[in-house]
Amino acid sequence: MLQIAYRAKDITEAHIVAGLLEANGIEAYVGGHYLQGAMGEIGAAGFSNVHVGDEDLYRARQLVSEYEQTSGGSVSRAVSDDEDRPDHYARWFLFALAILTLILLQIY
Repeated sequence: MLQIAYRAKDITEAHIVAGLLEANGIEAYVGGHYLQGAMGEIGAAGFSNVHVGDEDLYRARQLVSEYEQTSGGSVSRAVSDDEDRPDHYARWFLFALAILTLILLQIY
């Protein structure tokens, strides 16, 4: 069974983290390739995840945490067990889409 070890902001970041994990002996899979293009030019955020096997989950999250600390990342995106929320950008996109729909309904 695969678990999400990391939620990336885009597909490129997901592949970077997957490469880091594989360089440390952890088999990693990147998901969300086809969902990335569904958003077009906007840049789909939150759809790219790095998956690892159950037995590698703890070590993978440790490696990601160490990587984020040394790379100077201000926001940690390593997934905790209790974290399963929609991405910030996706919520704003849906909010803007709803407002636009309401405006268009008022015009017609």
